[in-house]
Amino acid sequence: MKKEMTYLESVHRDGRIWGFTLLVLIILFPTALCLIFGVLPKWDALLKALLAVLPMYWAVGIVEIFTYVPMLGAGGAYLSFVTGNISNLKLPVAVDAMEKADVKASSEEGEIISTVSIAVSSIVTTFIIIVGVILLITVEPIGAFLSSPVLEPAFAQILPALFGGLAVVFISKNVKLSIAPIILMLSLFIFVPALNEGTVGIMVPVGVLFTVGVARIMYKRGWI
Repeated sequence: MKKEMTYLESVHRDGRIWGFTLLVLIILFPTALCLIFGVLPKWDALLKALLAVLPMYWAVGIVEIFTYVPMLGAGGAYLSFVTGNISNLKLPVAVDAMEKADVKASSEEGEIISTVSIAVSSIVTTFIIIVGVILLITVEPIGAFLSSPVLEPAFAQILPALFGGLAVVFISKNVKLSIAPIILMLSLFIFVPALNEGTVGIMVPVGVLFTVGVARIMYKRGWI
């Protein structure tokens, strides 16, 4: 008699399938462009470029797995890695949904709520992008419209508004624990000019690991 597959087993099966499917599609796109236009990249230049950036992406990818999976659950992590925008969209959505339902990502309820919330956010995001593209077609010129002084302040405050709302909730729960990571991130972004919005994907896992380490030390000493 065939053993019935559990929910987590089906999540890992489907997650691997969609992950490898996405990998194939990503590789097929540049391959299709080369075939259509009859061109090939300069392999020596491509190799040099890959050697410059791949180590960073491998390191970030490994760190993100250990950072995001415990926070999102298996299903949420697979779906987030496929759809993207983890740190600035999927993670806040999933964490807020689980917070509202009072469940943990390690529980079955948390697994389901995290996956559903991320799926809904992906659908809503796609719908908003489609509507936005359709509306922007009617605006000429689009570049001048988006970079206009009227809209510039709004675009500059999207991420601060998103993370600021979440920060208020979590900082209020444990003010002591929040002090160390806040000081670390402020110090890094103020005194290290190379850090900017483009390094968020790297600094979020760093901040999480630092916070976990500080929390363990504070817990051992009875401070929290």
